[in-house]
Amino acid sequence: MPEVFGAAVEQAERYVDMLFSRGSEWGLIGPREQGRLWTRHVLNSVAIASLLPEGVHLVDVGSGAGLPGIPLALARPDLGITLLEPLQRRAEFLELVVDELGLEERVRVVRGRAEQHEDTYEVVTGRAVGSLQKLIPWCAPLMDEDGEMVLLKGASAPDEVRAAHKQLHSARLSADVLSVRAHPSSDPTTAVRLRRR
Repeated sequence: MPEVFGAAVEQAERYVDMLFSRGSEWGLIGPREQGRLWTRHVLNSVAIASLLPEGVHLVDVGSGAGLPGIPLALARPDLGITLLEPLQRRAEFLELVVDELGLEERVRVVRGRAEQHEDTYEVVTGRAVGSLQKLIPWCAPLMDEDGEMVLLKGASAPDEVRAAHKQLHSARLSADVLSVRAHPSSDPTTAVRLRRR
């Protein structure tokens, strides 16, 4: 579904090639994931693009191989993105991706943990980082006063929201579970959007 990326389709293809080759060699992508990089990882990441306000700066917490931050940067050139990643090898891979795709003006890599990061953002996002019970205490301090969290989750998202009722209450956040797609013909994915009450 190259149309999702518009003029950045070649960059998206190069990114998938990097995930397939160096991402696998560096242990960031498992060998079983290679055949479904587009559908399961890249398009899944872009599914939340329609939920993000125009022109915001967001932080991708625990960015790993750059998911969802890099696909979002390619699909939404209006966004400023910080890729926050604590592990050195992953941070080095992210630096390489940002450099090779020419994204330095809009995307920065910061090596560090969410709970120690001091900047705030209009949007906090993450994918496959941890349960809401863990993520809310880590990530709520990263939200601007009017900011929100938009987290990619699986089918168990409603259960996670119920299990995190204490954390939601103490951070004064409300949660909506949403079904989103990168494209009408792509598979739906689940996102949780958290906003201040």
